[in-house]
Amino acid sequence: MGKGGQNYGKRENLGDDKEPKGDSYAAWSKDVRECEEKFQVRKAHGLSGDDVEKRRQMYGLNELEKHDGPSIMRLILDQFNDTLVRILLVAAVVSFVLAWYDGDEGGEMEITAFVEPLVIFLILIVNAIVGVWQENNAEKALDALKEIQSEHATVIREGKKVASLPAKELVPGDIVELRVGDKVPADMRVLSLISSTLRVEQGSLTGESEAVSKTTKAVSEDVDIQGKKCMVFAGTTVVNGICICLVTQTGMNTEIGKVHCQIHEASQSEDDTPLKKKLNEFGEVLTAIIGVICTLVWLINVKYFLSWEIVDGWPRNFKFSFEKCTYYFEIAVALAVAAIPEGLPAVITTCLALGTRKMAAKNALVRKLPSVETLGCTTVICSDKTGTLTTNQMAVSKLYAMSSKPYDVRSFDVQGTSYDPFDGKIQNWPGGQLDSNLQMIAKIAAICNDADVEKAGQEKSGHYVANGMPTEAALKVLVEKMGLANEIASGPSSGYDGVLRCSYAWNKLEQRIATLEFDRDRKSMGVIVNSCSGKRTLLVKGAVETLLDRSSFVQLLDGSVVHMDKEFKEVILKSLHQMSSSALRVLGFAYKDDLPEFATYNGDEDHPAHQLLLNPANYSSIESRLVFVGLAGLRDPPRKEVPEAIDDCRTSGIRVMVITGDNKETAEAICRDIGVFGRHENITSRSLTGKEFIELSSRDKQSHLSQSGGLLFSRAEPRHKQDIVRLLKESGEVVAMTGDGVNDAPALKLADIGIAMGIAGTEVAKEASDMVLADDNFSTIVAAVGEGRSIYNNMKAFISSGNGI
Repeated sequence: MGKGGQNYGKRENLGDDKEPKGDSYAAWSKDVRECEEKFQVRKAHGLSGDDVEKRRQMYGLNELEKHDGPSIMRLILDQFNDTLVRILLVAAVVSFVLAWYDGDEGGEMEITAFVEPLVIFLILIVNAIVGVWQENNAEKALDALKEIQSEHATVIREGKKVASLPAKELVPGDIVELRVGDKVPADMRVLSLISSTLRVEQGSLTGESEAVSKTTKAVSEDVDIQGKKCMVFAGTTVVNGICICLVTQTGMNTEIGKVHCQIHEASQSEDDTPLKKKLNEFGEVLTAIIGVICTLVWLINVKYFLSWEIVDGWPRNFKFSFEKCTYYFEIAVALAVAAIPEGLPAVITTCLALGTRKMAAKNALVRKLPSVETLGCTTVICSDKTGTLTTNQMAVSKLYAMSSKPYDVRSFDVQGTSYDPFDGKIQNWPGGQLDSNLQMIAKIAAICNDADVEKAGQEKSGHYVANGMPTEAALKVLVEKMGLANEIASGPSSGYDGVLRCSYAWNKLEQRIATLEFDRDRKSMGVIVNSCSGKRTLLVKGAVETLLDRSSFVQLLDGSVVHMDKEFKEVILKSLHQMSSSALRVLGFAYKDDLPEFATYNGDEDHPAHQLLLNPANYSSIESRLVFVGLAGLRDPPRKEVPEAIDDCRTSGIRVMVITGDNKETAEAICRDIGVFGRHENITSRSLTGKEFIELSSRDKQSHLSQSGGLLFSRAEPRHKQDIVRLLKESGEVVAMTGDGVNDAPALKLADIGIAMGIAGTEVAKEASDMVLADDNFSTIVAAVGEGRSIYNNMKAFISSGNGI
C-alpha cells in the first residue's frame, strides 16, 4: 500500500482550531479569499518547501491506494468452494483409493480402474485454472482507474512556477495552473480565470453530455457534484481556457478516489450467478440422495459380511468379514460415482464458450464466461443515457428562420443523429434556391465556429468524429445539410476533398480576422469577417435571450431588415420555448454590418480597433444593435434502434431503468422519445433525481423500485447508482447495468452483469464490466439477452434430461 493509502482519512490542522476536517470542508461554498485563508496560502506565492513537506507527512502522496488482491493459493481454494465440485472431488478421491487398495490386496492392478478418477481430476483442474484466470483479472478496473490520473502538473511554489511537477507530489493548498488539454491532477477550487471562459469535460465522472463551464463564484454547500461549478475534479480534462486553482483534496479523498473505494467494495461482494446458485442447490440435494442410497445399499448387504447367532433372545457369536465389507462398500461408492454427473462442469463451460462466440458475432464481447447465462436471467436493465440510448453526438433537430413577413417564422425539421453530413436531410428544404435569410444562418454557423468534423476508419465502415465543441460540430453538419446557393456552389469549394465542403466555401468567401471569445456573462461568441467586397461584418451566435436583448433589428426571408419590437421578440421567444420544452439546447444567430471602428481593421496589432479586442469587457458593446436572423435546437439524439429494443424488453418482461448524470428535463425528453415513458404520460412518480431518491426512506425506495414499467434517475452520482443496483439485487432482481464512464464503474462491478461501451467507454468501465459492446448500442444488449436466455434454457434442458432434475 502506497503512502496515499496509508494516510487515507488523515487531515492536517492548518493552524485553525475550527478548521473542518476532510470532506466536511466544502471549498465550493466558500469564496476565494476564505479558501486561501483556510489553507494558509496566497495565490501569487504558493506553498513554501517546509509547508509542502509537513502536509505530505499528513496527507501522503497524491495517488490512489493499491489493494492487495487474494493470493494464488486463495484463488485456487476458492475454485473448490462449490457443492458439485466438492462432490466430484470426494468421489474421485474415494475411487482412486479403492482402485489402489484393490491392487495392494493382491489383486491385479488395472490401469482402467484409474481412468475414471483421473478424468474427474482433469476436469476439476481445468475448471480451476479457468476460474483462477478470471479472478486474477477482476481487479484490473482499479489499475485502469490509475491510468486516467494526470502524471504532471504546473505548480506555483515560493513565488516560482514549477512546470511538470509529478502530480503525485501535490498536497492540499498547492496552487496549480491549468491550460487547454491538461488533465486535472487533483480536486481543486478555481481561484481565478486567466481566459474569459473555462470549460471542463467531466462526463466520464459525472455523466454529463456537455463540457461544463467553470466559475470562481461560490455555490450552495449542499449541491450535487454537477452543481459544483467552481470545482475541477481529478481525472477530468480542460477543453477550453486557462485558470489558477487551489488543491483541496488529493489521493483517496478526491471524487475519483471515492470511485476507487466503491469499485473495491463492489468487487468484494460479488454474488454467485443464478445458474451457480441452482447448481449448488442441485449439488446439495444430490449429496443427500446419494448418501441415503449408498447407505441403504450397504445396509441391505450387511448380512453378507456380518452374521451372528441368537442365544436366549440375544445376538451372540458375531462373525465379521472385512473383505466382504469393503467389497460392498466399493459397490455403494461405485453407485455414487455413477450417479454424479462428472461431465456437467465441462458441458456447462463448453456451452458458455460457444455462447460467447455467438454473442461476439452480435457485437457483444463477453469477458467472463458466467456472464453468458446471467444475461439469460436478467429481469432489470439499468441503462446509462448518454452514448448508450443516445448517440453521444450532438445534432441539430430543429431550425427556425424568418419568414417573408414580420411576426412570422418558418420551422424546419432536421433529420440525422450523427456527425455524418449525409445522415438525414432537412424536410421541406428549398435546395439550391436558398434565400438571403437562410444563407446568413449558414454563414454564421460555418464561420462563427471553431470545430471540425472528419471521417475516421475505413472508407466504407468509418464513422465521423468531431474535433472541438460538440455543439459547434453539429452546426457545421447543419451547414452541409443546408447546402450552398446556386450562385456560390461551384466557386470557393472547388478542389476541396474534405467532409465540410459548404463550411469550407463560406470560410473562403468571408475571411475571419478577429474573434470575440465566448464568456459566461454575455453568453455569446462573435467573429469579425472581411468579405470579398472588403466590407467588415460581425457574425454572432449564442444564447437566444441575450442575443434578443442586444438585437435591434430582424432580417426577413428576402434579406430586408425590419425593426425588432416587443411583438416580434415574443414570437421568437415562443419558438425558443417550444424547443426548450423538448429539452433542446437552443442557439440564436445574429449579425451586424455597421462596424465603423473596424472598417479598415485587418488584424494589425497597431490598429486602434485592436485595443478594443484585447479587453473582453468591450465585447458586449461591440455586439450591440444586432440583426437577429434565426435559431437552431440541438440535442444528443436517441439511437434509431432503441425504441424497438425498449419495446422488445417490455414484451420479454424486462424492466428498463435509465440512470444518468444529465439534467432531469433532457433525460425525461429522451425517455419519452425512446418509449420508456409514454408521450403524454404523467411521470411525476417515475422520474426522480439521484438526490431525491436517496432522501427517501428504505421502505419508499423499495416501493419506488418495485413499480412496473420504466423508471428514470437523473443527476445521479456513482453512489446513487450503486445504491439503486444494490436495492434491486436485494429484492431478488437479476440486474444488468450499462455504462461508459468512471462514474459507472462501481455500479458495473456491483451488478449481476456489468456492460461497458466499447467505443466511447473508458478503460475503467471496460475493466469493471463483464461484457463490452463493440457498437455501444442498447439494442445489442437486448439481442445478447435473447441469446443468453436461449443458452440458459438449453443448459437447463441438458441438466434436467441428463440427470433427472
